[in-house]
Amino acid sequence: MAATAISLNTLKIKYFHFRKREGFSLIELMIVVAIVAILASIAYPSYQDSITKSRRAEAQANLLELAQFMERYYTANNRYNNAATTPPSAPVLPFDESPKDGANKYYDLSLTVITANTYTLTATPKGAMAGDGCGNLTLNHAGVKGRSGALALDQCWRN
Repeated sequence: MAATAISLNTLKIKYFHFRKREGFSLIELMIVVAIVAILASIAYPSYQDSITKSRRAEAQANLLELAQFMERYYTANNRYNNAATTPPSAPVLPFDESPKDGANKYYDLSLTVITANTYTLTATPKGAMAGDGCGNLTLNHAGVKGRSGALALDQCWRN
């Protein structure tokens, strides 16, 4: 009987030893899941910030393109507004949303202040960008950049 008990214990030890090498334990799997969750909680906000900055940069590029349009208009007409109408009106912008391509639009672009010698272009956030800390982005005839939000100007307009 003693010989049988030893052989059963030996078999049990060999069985459990073989079984441990078969795969991952639940503890090991939970540790991996926890590490992935921690990495994701760090990476996702950084990704969202990067997306916000790229959408804002697209709106800034569109404002600069519209400023070039206004300068060409001034060169051709010697004024920023349309003198042919009473009272003088703003010229029609070639586009009024940012980005110009694609289905999702994140900024409305407009001429908010216009006289014969001055203008101000404004990019108003909408949709997913409505809560942006920079608020409205502005660019005037002198190239002065502005924003209406709480973030600093150098965070909103990067060179």
